[in-house]
Amino acid sequence: MATLNVLILVCLGYVVLLFGVAFAADRVAARGGGKWLRSPLIYTLSLSIYCTAWTFYGAVGNAARSGLEFVTIYLGPTLVMISWWWGLRKLVRIGRSQRVTSIADLISSRYGKSNTLAVCVTILAVLGGTPYIALQLQSITLSFSIFAEADPTGLYREGSSVFWVAAGLAVFAILFGTRNLDANERHHGVVTAIALESVVKLFALLAVGIFVVWGVAGGLGPMMDQIDASEIGQWHVDAGRWTTFIFLSAAAFVCLPRMFQVMVVENDDEGHLRTAAWAFPLYLLLMSLFVVPIAVVGLDLMPEGSNPDLFVLTVPLSLGNDWLAMLSFIGGFSSATSMVIVTAMALSTMVSNHLVMPIWLNTQEGTASVSGDVRTIVLMARRVSIAVIMALGYFYYSLSGGGAALASIGLVAFAGISQILPALVGGLFWRGATRTGALVGLSVGFFLWIYTLLLPGMEGGIIPASVIENGPFGWGWLRPQALFGIEGIDPMVHTVMWSLSLNTIAFCVASMLSFPSPLERLQGAQFVNVFDHSVSARGWTGSVAQSEDLMIMTQRILGTIPAQEFFQAEAERQNGRPGRLPEPTPQFLERLERELSGSVGAATAHAMIGQIVGGASVSVEDLLAVADESAQMLEYSSQLEAKSAELSRTARQLREANAKLTQVSKQKDAFLSQVSHELRTPMTSIRAFSEILRDAEGLSAEEQTRYAAIIHDESLRLTRLLDDLLDLSVLESGQVSLNMDDATLNEVLDRAVSSALAGSDRKIGVRRVRANERIPLYTDLDRLGQVFINLISNAQKYCDADEPVLTISAHDVGGQMVIDFIDNGSGIPTEAQSLVFEKFARVGSDKAGGAGLGLAICREIMQRLGGEVAYLPGHAGAAFRVSLPLAYRQAAQ
Repeated sequence: MATLNVLILVCLGYVVLLFGVAFAADRVAARGGGKWLRSPLIYTLSLSIYCTAWTFYGAVGNAARSGLEFVTIYLGPTLVMISWWWGLRKLVRIGRSQRVTSIADLISSRYGKSNTLAVCVTILAVLGGTPYIALQLQSITLSFSIFAEADPTGLYREGSSVFWVAAGLAVFAILFGTRNLDANERHHGVVTAIALESVVKLFALLAVGIFVVWGVAGGLGPMMDQIDASEIGQWHVDAGRWTTFIFLSAAAFVCLPRMFQVMVVENDDEGHLRTAAWAFPLYLLLMSLFVVPIAVVGLDLMPEGSNPDLFVLTVPLSLGNDWLAMLSFIGGFSSATSMVIVTAMALSTMVSNHLVMPIWLNTQEGTASVSGDVRTIVLMARRVSIAVIMALGYFYYSLSGGGAALASIGLVAFAGISQILPALVGGLFWRGATRTGALVGLSVGFFLWIYTLLLPGMEGGIIPASVIENGPFGWGWLRPQALFGIEGIDPMVHTVMWSLSLNTIAFCVASMLSFPSPLERLQGAQFVNVFDHSVSARGWTGSVAQSEDLMIMTQRILGTIPAQEFFQAEAERQNGRPGRLPEPTPQFLERLERELSGSVGAATAHAMIGQIVGGASVSVEDLLAVADESAQMLEYSSQLEAKSAELSRTARQLREANAKLTQVSKQKDAFLSQVSHELRTPMTSIRAFSEILRDAEGLSAEEQTRYAAIIHDESLRLTRLLDDLLDLSVLESGQVSLNMDDATLNEVLDRAVSSALAGSDRKIGVRRVRANERIPLYTDLDRLGQVFINLISNAQKYCDADEPVLTISAHDVGGQMVIDFIDNGSGIPTEAQSLVFEKFARVGSDKAGGAGLGLAICREIMQRLGGEVAYLPGHAGAAFRVSLPLAYRQAAQ
């Protein structure tokens, strides 16, 4: 049997591996490399932090106790990812635009950057997270104890081991979670370590499940028979508990600080949610795949009274498969450590930003601009906070006795943290939600959760048994687990029903009865309409503050070099050149506040700038409050005016479209006449000279050659016209096939210039900057060349300068590769510029020939290639621009 000491060595080696992975990932990210660190796969795996020791161990225990009810814990987040991904996308967009550092920071920002509200959310998150941290410590302790029973001579001692596990996790979180002050800066080391742990725990659980099904039960068929014969396989659904647990798990998935940290704060690209929307539910499915088989086999094999939470460990151990049990232990250890680390990071950021920093500001009132280094204070606060949070988890573990089922402890934490949900969802979608409403709702839900669930579940007589049985002062209708005399309800269902319903009612009523501050109204508009306004609301109205004071304060928060770079960039934006401090304009103060919020939180950043500036929008709050009704009327009037203006624009556009259609109709008639003429002329020549060759006698060889040449030339002319008509028809029908290939832009232009100018009597000079044309392409080179040839040929035909010159230049504009073709002629008349790409238009000189199809074909080709061709007004001569998206350049690299 594998000894306990060997297990401890393996565990220490695994911890060293995690340290190494985290350190290496941080080094790679610091050098700007490692695109895989920002991949959707890493992001999806980081979300698996939801699967803690509760799901690794407790899901099997829950299945053994309550049957299929364990799936509710997986169904909640699955439903959120599949059906509410658009809400998560909104959360991520708000997090990036507002530079929020935690869920407390987000709620604080939404409700007027209220630090009071942030403090309430922080306290709730810490108290709600404490049972969960205790759960992880309990899982590690229980799993160690299993090996300790088999090897009494090992180094493990229960009391001291729990302490050292908590201390080790705190050290890891401090080393890799507080290295950067800016909480918006991604913790690539931690996230990569979490991704590795997610793979390990999935592999371990699948390995145990495969061993149970095929190594113990004898295959899938016998396993299914065994499940059918077990009570677990019976379909017993308690609708109240199932609904409650699904809702709780969904709410916790959104509100848990650790989930907010990985889902919002650590998000590099909101597009990763598209991958996570299907990949994370798949991960949860794999995690739950063998829960029932392990529970059924464990109940059959293990002695009566065995802890079902530990079947993942005890079943392999009882059958002599020590190394599989050790792998299972590492999987459970991964589940616990990843959760504790990220939870400690997220909670420490909330504590330092919303508890420590406001207290420090109050003690340093009036000295925000004094030189010093606040960075040391903030980092120290976060590190001490991690240690305190881990100590609270250890204390709760000791106080609760460590004997409760893992699943029940997890549900206690879920019920607590879900009290944030009404204020969060209301703030995202209801502009009328106010700070007062959020405070009242949170307070009501928070108190009911503590009174009805948290304290009654703790041992040690915190709530006397008489109060639980008879209510305070003998008032039976206030019994913690039978409020208002309603009895016979599961304690968890009872708590969730009363706490969240009264929380939501209080939130809505208080919001409707209270008046939002101006900053609340501005922030509310920014949050609710974040996809229209992805910047924070401007709350500064100007100031007489000295830029030097702001510079000193910023250096204290960000550090000397980042602060100087930020101020120099702003000075260059304002003055066109660096070297001076920027003026403290409202726009600059808003950008500075957003920059500081990534380090100390939105509420603290707002308070620090306000301490120096003294010119925030709250200075006109009373005036706005008095004029609120008028403001609303003006807002409605503005909306009506905007609608009227929009209707006027639409009517004008319709008139312009009608005029354009009239012109196009005329052009179409002229085109049909022209096409008829163009077809008839060569056909007449071909027929006439063919008859001469057929009927005339005595023609000389020279005359026969001349007549045959005329027939040949007219046939080519007719063929070109028919080719253009067929080419345009194929392009418009969308049936064209693209032949994609690699080349550089200068190669395509070389061939186009040679083809367009070859054999022409009329010469035109071509100017190019070949150094700018070494751009890789991956496109249909023949079609793109056809566009270039047409534009060059048009310049050659229609440029009316004495010495015609065509300038071809390539450069980047807004992330696109553009190639401009500009000649030095008189250009195209203004009234004809809108028609140049119509297939019936001929706006050039008739003597140049052609049926007016060339530019229409160019437009269709560029649409098929994913780009466009457009006329550039404002130049002396004719100017055309060909644009290709940046992706067409990068695809060949």
